[in-house]
Amino acid sequence: MSVTGSVVFDVGTGDGLYVYRAARSNPNNFYVGIDCNSRPLEKISEKAFRKPAKGGAPNLLYLLAAVESLPSELEGIANEIHILFPWGSLLRAVALGEREILEKLKRISAPNASMQIVIAFDPQTDKNKLARLEIESLSLTSIRETLVPRYEAAGLTLISAELLSQINLKTTWAQRLRQNPARVAFQIVARAAPPAGC
Repeated sequence: MSVTGSVVFDVGTGDGLYVYRAARSNPNNFYVGIDCNSRPLEKISEKAFRKPAKGGAPNLLYLLAAVESLPSELEGIANEIHILFPWGSLLRAVALGEREILEKLKRISAPNASMQIVIAFDPQTDKNKLARLEIESLSLTSIRETLVPRYEAAGLTLISAELLSQINLKTTWAQRLRQNPARVAFQIVARAAPPAGC
């Protein structure tokens, strides 16, 4: 199929529902949901392969891959990258600005591609889990002072960082988090720097 809009990657797509809904609502874009765990994707991927009249999404592809080992065929094609409510090594990478992973995300980005990252957690309930990921604290100050140079070193310009008072994204995790008044949520927006000389 021909793509007249954007190519959108959802990295760490989880159950794939968010990217499925986005593909159904925006037929001119092409969506790729990427995750290393296939089990949550089994039902939604079957649905996506149906005819459009029966709920299918021909402009959607689910890819089983870890961010550490993304296929070379993906290089330079994403106009938008979404990383919504990451956990595990992906959360550590974007929250601490790990250069190796950020460079892999930059590699799949088209010039000037946008990257939206939403991180959410409960400071008390998730305290031990965050400690295991070596995330001691996260604040707007730490994002601006620590992450800006680390993202720039990987070829990504951090455009904005904000504390979200409401989570309006239509994902399974967003629905759960909205029921927890103790949760803290940050949105980080970055942009892939164009190649040198552009």
